[in-house]
Amino acid sequence: MARLAQYFSLVRFSHSVFALPFALQGAWLAGRGRPEWGTLAWIVASAVAARTSAMGFNRLVDADVDARNPRTARRELPSGALGKRSVALLVVAASAAFVFAAFQLNTLCGWLSLPVLVVLLAYSAFKRFSWTAHLVLGLALGLAPPAAWLAVRGAITSDVVPVLVLALAVLTWVAGFDLIYACQDAEFDRTAGLHSIPARFGVARALQVSALLHVGTVLALFVVGWLAGLGWVWWSSVGLAAALLVWEHRLVAPNDLSRVDAAFFTINGWIGVGLFAGLVLDLWLAGSPT
Repeated sequence: MARLAQYFSLVRFSHSVFALPFALQGAWLAGRGRPEWGTLAWIVASAVAARTSAMGFNRLVDADVDARNPRTARRELPSGALGKRSVALLVVAASAAFVFAAFQLNTLCGWLSLPVLVVLLAYSAFKRFSWTAHLVLGLALGLAPPAAWLAVRGAITSDVVPVLVLALAVLTWVAGFDLIYACQDAEFDRTAGLHSIPARFGVARALQVSALLHVGTVLALFVVGWLAGLGWVWWSSVGLAAALLVWEHRLVAPNDLSRVDAAFFTINGWIGVGLFAGLVLDLWLAGSPT
């Protein structure tokens, strides 16, 4: 159990709360509030496997950098708690599980899982040469809602537009909170030759960009509700998400990053779960007899 806990810690399994609720939202919109439970099970399996592969690969690629960074030196690979070979095997196994689960959904999802996997793994290399890595991470998680849509529908249909806008909301949301998290390592990234918006433009400017991205997130969520014809429950959940994002930005400042963990982990977890719960309840109320 202790060994298993180390692997869970390595891939930050609890952070599945970021992408998984939005994948499920894509499924709920595609199924008009009634997705099949078997399909949902394979969507969850795909999402967890994909994230495990991406995080494990990220830890492998960053092992040398993490060892030099005081904030990350105690992670499983630089500390020696886990070996590179075992983590590499985990990445291969998780990647295979992701592709297998995607094929169980339908053939289209199965074949598309291969280029999706490339995007998920490519993120880890981007900060070596481009400060746009935050947007690539956002894209990686933003693929979850349309992927789940295809899992349920099996084809792209005209009413996919709300889910594509939801993907944009996820992209800006993730890129925005990743910017906040990256502010902790701005100085280290500069000295290590790594690229990020905080390292390139400074912490103050990075926090401003993060705030603008999150304004885009809220606007996109409103457009999702309008296009999908959602009701007051969805609008309430979007309002709550907006309030949480404001709180998130009030927790951090260029000269005070001591509460980044609360801003990054706790608040964003609530946002994902809250929006999913709001969508499910809204669609349930719309489909229930009056």
